Amino acid sequence: MPLRDHFRPPFSNRTSWEGFHGMWPGMIVQHLEKFLPDDYTAEPRVHLGSYFEIDVSAFEGDEPRPRGQVSSQESADAATATWSPPQPTLTIDAELPDQYEYEVLVFDHSRGRQLVAAVELVSPANKDRLANRRAFVAKCATLLQQNVCLSIVDLVTTRRFNLYTELLELIDRSDPVFSPEPPPTYAVTCRGRKVREIPRIESWAYPLSVGQPLPTLPLWLSEDLAISLDLESSYEETCRVLRIAQVS
Repeated sequence: MPLRDHFRPPFSNRTSWEGFHGMWPGMIVQHLEKFLPDDYTAEPRVHLGSYFEIDVSAFEGDEPRPRGQVSSQESADAATATWSPPQPTLTIDAELPDQYEYEVLVFDHSRGRQLVAAVELVSPANKDRLANRRAFVAKCATLLQQNVCLSIVDLVTTRRFNLYTELLELIDRSDPVFSPEPPPTYAVTCRGRKVREIPRIESWAYPLSVGQPLPTLPLWLSEDLAISLDLESSYEETCRVLRIAQVS
């Protein structure tokens, strides 16, 4: 079945792209589970905006103290209360980019639950501003530096930036497959490895087009072990469950 445009009618009228992106990682995990060796597990991750964490310790140990008794923390606070920090040397307006993440992470438990592969599903927020694109590219570069196999799947038709080519630009490289005009939608797997002590990046890159099927990518678990990342099967299953496949 062909790729749909999830960001425009009629498909955007049926299901939001957020719903689709939130569902797809779980479907990818279900399909990977059929091929992963016993020592490996895959997990879906969705992160929208900032993490919020409640300090549970603030609600523990609240038994009343005898009148006049001072806690050790209050004593420490009193000891440092007389020092006032100087004025900051610089104060600027700064809005740090907050990444939206839809991903699948694969771990090798024989190596202490080491992260060995990541599938990153690009969202509009990853492409809408220069700061967000830089943050996404920096994350991908860090994964490759840590010898994590990286797959990027970009179905966002409303932003024409190509984050894979921007990743290559970071190391002053380009991909002839995506020249001269990089497509806005694409799927690619990258892995870093050394060949005769020379560090290299190997890529399997495919442009995506609305109306065409999605490719199968290699997902490398180690230097010599790869499994198939069948994007088409998990994509169609997600569309079926969300009843997107019924839209014509």
